Amino acid sequence: MKDVMNKKVNTPAMILLILGLSTIIFPLYLTVVIAFKQPSEMTNSISGILSLPKVWSLNNFREAMEITNFWHSLRNSLLITLLTVGLSIAVHSLMGYALGRNKAHSKFYSFVYLFIVSGMFVPFAILMMPIAKQTAEMGLANWFGVVLLYVVFYMPMNVLLYSGYLVNIPMALEEAAKVDGASTWRTYWKIIFPIMRPMHATVAVLTALAVWNDVMTPLVVMAGSEHNTLPLAQLNFQSQFGTNYNLAFASYLLSLIPILIFYIICQKQILNGVVNGAVK
Repeated sequence: MKDVMNKKVNTPAMILLILGLSTIIFPLYLTVVIAFKQPSEMTNSISGILSLPKVWSLNNFREAMEITNFWHSLRNSLLITLLTVGLSIAVHSLMGYALGRNKAHSKFYSFVYLFIVSGMFVPFAILMMPIAKQTAEMGLANWFGVVLLYVVFYMPMNVLLYSGYLVNIPMALEEAAKVDGASTWRTYWKIIFPIMRPMHATVAVLTALAVWNDVMTPLVVMAGSEHNTLPLAQLNFQSQFGTNYNLAFASYLLSLIPILIFYIICQKQILNGVVNGAVK
C-alpha cells in the first residue's frame, strides 16, 4: 500500500510547486507585515523585518490614503482601466476575427496580421519621447490619450489571442447563418462574439492587470496633471532621501483589492481562454 502511495506522488513536481508557492507567499507576507508595522519597528535585522507587528493598526492605511488622495486616484485608475478593457474587447476581437478568418487565404490579411503582431517586439523606451511630444501637440496629454495608447499597445497580443481562439470555432456556424440570410456583421455579433466569452475574460484580465499596474505611460503622457492614477500617486512615497516602506506597502495592498476582485470574478474563464487562444 505504501509503494502505491509513493508512486502517486511526483516528488520533483511537489518540490517545484512548493518553491513556486514560496515565491508568492513570502513577498505577500512581507507586504502585509510591513504595511501594519510602525517605522520604529523596522530594523536592519532579518528578524525585525520578518517579525509580526506589535500592534495591528490601520494608521498606515489612513495616512497612505491621504497622501495618495486615494479615492480620486482610484477613480482615475478605474476609469482608464474599464474604458481600456471595454474598447480592447470590442476592437481587438473584431480585428482578430477579420484577420483570423482571412489570413490563411489572403496575403494582404496575412501581412497585416504579422505587422500588427510584430508590435509586441517594439520596446516602450523607444516610443517614450515621440509619444510625449505627439500627445502634447494633439491635445491628448490626458486620460483619454492614455486610453487610446493602451488600446494600441495591447493590440498585438490581444489580436494574437483572438485569432488563435477562432481556430476552435467551426466555419459551419457562420455558413449556416449566411444561409439564413444573416450578414457578416450580424453573424459576428450574434454568434461569434458570444462564443468567444472565455477569450474575452482572458483579454480583460490580462489587459486590466497591465493597465492597472502601469506607471510609465501615465507618467509620460500626464506628467504634471492632476489626473494621477494609483501607481503615479504611489510615487509620492519615494524621495531622494529614501522610501517610506510602511506607507508604500499599505498603499500597495489597497490598490491590490480592486484588481484581485476582478480576477476572482473572471478566473473560471481564463485558463480555457489561454489554452485555446494559444492554438494557431
